[in-house]
Amino acid sequence: HVQLVESGGDSGQAGGSLRLSCLASNSLPNNYCMGWFRQAPGKEREGVANLDNGDGSTKYADPVKGRFTISKDNAKNTLYLQMDRLKPEDSGIYYCAAGRPSQSWRRLVASEYSYWGQGTQVTVS
Repeated sequence: HVQLVESGGDSGQAGGSLRLSCLASNSLPNNYCMGWFRQAPGKEREGVANLDNGDGSTKYADPVKGRFTISKDNAKNTLYLQMDRLKPEDSGIYYCAAGRPSQSWRRLVASEYSYWGQGTQVTVS
């Protein structure tokens, strides 16, 4: 069992940057993935970025490729999402999640994740 707490959400201008953090209550086994998801009003939760605890590989949704970077500080049990060149369509509640996706191609599928943070709001205008 793990508890996840996000922080760093804010309001910003298009073209700007924000960094989100997710503090985990404990370290996770290597067969877990950690990821960032977001949900805009009236839309389904969508996967944004994912990091595999085992091999460190990353996976990004097409809309954020080249603009967002996911990383992890194992010593601090903290997952980060660096968001650059923000766009208004990046607005939403951002959630940190941990889980064991059944297949690699499902790493950005929300239903594959068991543990979720409470979310942090990002607004880009």
